[in-house]
Amino acid sequence: MNLKDIWNFLWKSDSPWSWLTDFVLAFLIVRFVFFPLMSLTLGTSLPLVVVESGSMEHSGMNFDSWWAANSGFYESLNITKEQFQSYSLSNGFDKGDIIVSMGAKNYERGDVIIFSTPSQSTPIIHRLMYQNEDITFATKGDHNPYQLPQEKSIPRGSIISKAVFRIPKLGWLKLFFVELFTGFK
Repeated sequence: MNLKDIWNFLWKSDSPWSWLTDFVLAFLIVRFVFFPLMSLTLGTSLPLVVVESGSMEHSGMNFDSWWAANSGFYESLNITKEQFQSYSLSNGFDKGDIIVSMGAKNYERGDVIIFSTPSQSTPIIHRLMYQNEDITFATKGDHNPYQLPQEKSIPRGSIISKAVFRIPKLGWLKLFFVELFTGFK
């Protein structure tokens, strides 16, 4: 088999074997070329994060309605509506979105960070609320009514990256298969 035959098999053939080969090649290129290059460029082990829960959703509300329903917690931390609106991703994001993140040296109130915790197998992506006196951080999911116990004292070493922007809904491709094979809802 020469290069021309391989090219025709990959790009011009409509056989199930060529489709399967194309799928496997695409997976390998993304997994072993694209993803590592993104990791290197963005300075984090998780440059792309699929949002797996609704903890940062604003439930389709406009910002004013969302703020009216959720302002109590933020105002108790002296965060005004105007301050919150200046935060990145101030309108939250939805399950199934992909978050592009990058490594950072400094984290500020309002940043959306990705962090690991021993109590959960997958990283959590929530908004940074404050820094504790012991130099740990505290976060909260915008949609959650309160802070989860595991997000009240996050060591700096557990922070993986900071969210830069979101790609809406594209993560459902991964979530569909995860939920299909694990029964996770």
